[in-house]
Amino acid sequence: MRARSKTRLVLGSLQGTVVTGRVPYMKNRLNPLNDYLFLKVMGEKGDEEQLCAFLNAVLGRDGRDVIESVEIIENRTITAGVVGDKSSILDVRARTVAGTRVNIEVQLRNLGNMDRRSLFYWSLEFSRGMEAGQDYRETPNVIAINIVNYEFLSQVPAFHTSFHIWEDTYREVLLTDALEIHFIDMVKFRRLGKRDIQGEPLQRWLIWFDRESPERLVEEVINMDTGIQRAEEKMAYVSSDKEVLRAYQMREMALSDWTSGINHAREEGIREGIEKGMQKGIREIAARMKKHGVPAGQITENTGLSAEDIEAL
Repeated sequence: MRARSKTRLVLGSLQGTVVTGRVPYMKNRLNPLNDYLFLKVMGEKGDEEQLCAFLNAVLGRDGRDVIESVEIIENRTITAGVVGDKSSILDVRARTVAGTRVNIEVQLRNLGNMDRRSLFYWSLEFSRGMEAGQDYRETPNVIAINIVNYEFLSQVPAFHTSFHIWEDTYREVLLTDALEIHFIDMVKFRRLGKRDIQGEPLQRWLIWFDRESPERLVEEVINMDTGIQRAEEKMAYVSSDKEVLRAYQMREMALSDWTSGINHAREEGIREGIEKGMQKGIREIAARMKKHGVPAGQITENTGLSAEDIEAL
């Protein structure tokens, strides 16, 4: 399928060489990992340059393997209802010049299902690439990229992990390259001791994405990587739009409401568990007292249980 919109990048921009003037750092910058803002900055027509640069950083592409152009797929209208719905998925979808489909999701909340969730959305993207009567050999590869703001895969120390389908015994045998799933763990990245912003483009991007990064460091990576420059320019542009700002705040509030609701439910669950545990313990004590012949009145006095409760033990 021929891409409708392509942006060819000079090799220098993909390797972090600055080819434009300095870009001013935005004071009081918004959170780039707000999934609505991420979509506005990385997933609209005209965002091909920064999206290409980010994909090459994640996939480690350089030289002849570099992704030179992408077609961004816009398949829905983002309404106030969608933005305010904390369960809605605001993902970035694209197709490379080679036909590979890409799905990028930012997930700030740990729902405990990221592995299967990512596989499900990968499968949706894979099925979208199939047409009736098409030879299975012609189905496009799909790459899913998940940026998570909580610790994921605690048994793995790396902040960036990727998965394919390998044979269980002969681990060097790849069944197919159709499936590729990446996880980028911002919590692990923040704990990274020594960072290599000169040699690792992905680390530059994550510094820019991370609202907790020092201002000086963010400004440095902006002005050493043209892809990040483009993203910063787009963020500055959309941040001046009142409707975008309103939607951004709605999304932030929706995520905060979700967090508050989860915390409240957890606290209530703990409190209820303690109360149930105490009641169970009291009844067990009363049962032992009754077994040893302690009078019912004395049991009531010591446990607070009624005569009927004691009789039922």
